[in-house]
Amino acid sequence: MPADTPLPVLDLDHLAAMTGNDTALSLEVIGIFREQAQLWSRLLDPMSEARQWADAAHTLKGASLSIGALKLAAACERAEKAGRGETAPSKAHASVLLSDVKEALGETLEAAARAAYDLASAARRSAS
Repeated sequence: MPADTPLPVLDLDHLAAMTGNDTALSLEVIGIFREQAQLWSRLLDPMSEARQWADAAHTLKGASLSIGALKLAAACERAEKAGRGETAPSKAHASVLLSDVKEALGETLEAAARAAYDLASAARRSAS
């Protein structure tokens, strides 16, 4: 993907490849992602120690990659690298980084909910 091409919020082809086109598994992976997002997003506090929110960003990055949430994974990676750097970023810089993560997370959760609905609907139609 060229550097100037925006990353997809949710790459459904990636999700399908990761789950072998198994709808039930795709739904399970999306559900796990949503649980992870709920748990770890609480730790994305720029007033906390950088190591804490960097660890949360790292975990969210892994969960993001499992469903093809490439935009969120990239935002998490930027935050993680900054939080684990030799010098902790300022609270203002941390706020900007974590705001980017939270914005991408919101977009991803919306796209994941839409994808889960579409997958479940398609499964119901094919079962009828």
